[in-house]
Amino acid sequence: MAQAERPQRERNLDNWLPITATRKAKWYYSAFHNVTAMVGAGVLGLPFAMSQLGWISGILAITVSWMTTLYSLWQLVELHEVVPGKRFDRYPQLGEHAFGVKLGYWIVMPQQLTVQIASDIVYMVTAPNFHSLRGISLLAAIMSFSYSAIAFVASTIKGTHHHPVRYGVRSHTTAGVIFDVFSGLGTIAFAFAGHSVVLEIQATIPSSPEKPSRKPMWKGVIVAYIIVALCYFSVAISGFWAFGDSVEDDVLVSLEEPRWLIAAANFMVFLHVIGSYQVFAMPVFDLIESVLIQKLKFNPGRALRLIARSTYVALTGFIGICIPFFGGLLGFFGGLVFASTSYFLPCVMWLIIKKPKSWSFHWIASWIAIIVGVLIMILAPIGGARQIALSAKQYKFFS
Repeated sequence: MAQAERPQRERNLDNWLPITATRKAKWYYSAFHNVTAMVGAGVLGLPFAMSQLGWISGILAITVSWMTTLYSLWQLVELHEVVPGKRFDRYPQLGEHAFGVKLGYWIVMPQQLTVQIASDIVYMVTAPNFHSLRGISLLAAIMSFSYSAIAFVASTIKGTHHHPVRYGVRSHTTAGVIFDVFSGLGTIAFAFAGHSVVLEIQATIPSSPEKPSRKPMWKGVIVAYIIVALCYFSVAISGFWAFGDSVEDDVLVSLEEPRWLIAAANFMVFLHVIGSYQVFAMPVFDLIESVLIQKLKFNPGRALRLIARSTYVALTGFIGICIPFFGGLLGFFGGLVFASTSYFLPCVMWLIIKKPKSWSFHWIASWIAIIVGVLIMILAPIGGARQIALSAKQYKFFS
């Protein structure tokens, strides 16, 4: 009897948990969910990354990251239903299939969880607040595109004033240049953070043998990545062109006039935070509530959801307010965890599950992405930590 009841209990739990509660999403839902997850606080730091890397290296790094992460995202979309009749609705579930039940969960879950918590902390640094968690992803996507457009237009106008601008790298010492390059790579990696929620987004799309979820999901991803390219390259190039190596780690800080436009852009950032925080926090809520119910035997209900989620929001908000090192956090977290979940972890799982022939296209592409991702993961946290240490000399807690 217990074995017969277990599947029903699991179905009831899936119907209550936020990730699998509904599967009625359309392809364009995946488009703006991916835009919301991807085009966030990181885009505002791209001109700063350009100032650390220089023109050629900066544009090359963004281009390589865009191509690499689009490929690894395609791999995740394809692996979502790699086993006929089964859907891997969460990143750790795919990890269990690739690496084994015990090892896979602990390889993937800590990295995904760190990405999502890190994202929420950075969004709190951008606009610290405690909100009701009811973000509208479409509004957030529109806001992210809008403040990117404002940053591009305002920077372009500023650049036409022909003020003296230096286009070298920021640091004037060999060690400083090296550390800045490390940090800049991490900042760019942070801008491609959406992979940690891709499977969860795809889980909301209906699927059948005739109409698998990967087709509408990939359609939405393509639209999202076109928007990502428009936002990232326009903001990065115009911001660095306008301010050179003196650009701030948040380009909106460098833009002083017109004040009403900059105020509008910052308000759009605030509105985007509501949606992006929700997108990154939802898998964390799903994990917390699942553990509380399955392991600690709590009863599902509004009270449990309210207490668990409010506690998480309070903790990430508190940490974000305490550590106002926006640029350093981008570089540090971008390399420490984002490089794995967005650059090389999908490729590793693809090689294990799909087993492509040696020297085939997917074998070569996967290994290139793995090498790029591992290098960023090793080097970027070093540069980010140094930048945080330098910033700490000028900041106070709760500043």
